[in-house]
Amino acid sequence: MNAAKRRAIFERLRSANPRPTTELKYATPYQLLVAVVLSAQATDKSVNQATETLFRVAGTPEAMLALGEEGLKAHIRRIGLYQTKARHIIALTRELLDKYGGQVPDDRAALEALPGVGRKTANVVLNTAFGHPTIAVDTHIFRVANRTGLARGKTVLAVERALTRHTPAEFRQDAHHWLILHGRYVCKARKPDCARCVIHDLCEWKEKPRMGAPLTAPASPLSPHPE
Repeated sequence: MNAAKRRAIFERLRSANPRPTTELKYATPYQLLVAVVLSAQATDKSVNQATETLFRVAGTPEAMLALGEEGLKAHIRRIGLYQTKARHIIALTRELLDKYGGQVPDDRAALEALPGVGRKTANVVLNTAFGHPTIAVDTHIFRVANRTGLARGKTVLAVERALTRHTPAEFRQDAHHWLILHGRYVCKARKPDCARCVIHDLCEWKEKPRMGAPLTAPASPLSPHPE
């Protein structure tokens, strides 16, 4: 895909959604960090349902540590991998209090050193809480980038690097949000809604249907590799 087409894709996504943001609900960088950790292999909707009550009683590092692992589990029990996530959240909270006075660090290496925080989570926090032009590649972005030809790669890191390299600077801050929302609601895994796609004519997916034709193409075989 050439640079002109990539620019046109982001221009259309921006026109359709000028101020994209995460669908996770949070009030502070700490709450965002907790929500992103909880969102691994879970929907934002399920996370928001859990954090609605959780953050009322444990919206700060001090309150979360006081709640404890068992107390946290009671709030997130319906989220996948909740026991591991509870352990990580309490551990990272303790480390934030011990090392950073309860503040979430605005630094990739420091974030990734926290229990349960990988590159994707760090990228989301750096982008959404601190305004860094990072691109966090999840299942949706991996699929959209490969399917459309925007940034092909066999691993999450390869796609992230390709997107970072090829996305014009003016779009880089919001690219993550545009692509995840496009993958979540339009360029879906099993039944991509090409009839609603604002970048249909720019997309290089060989199996995409012609406009007006019934969607019979199978889902893309691409799937994200573990981080």
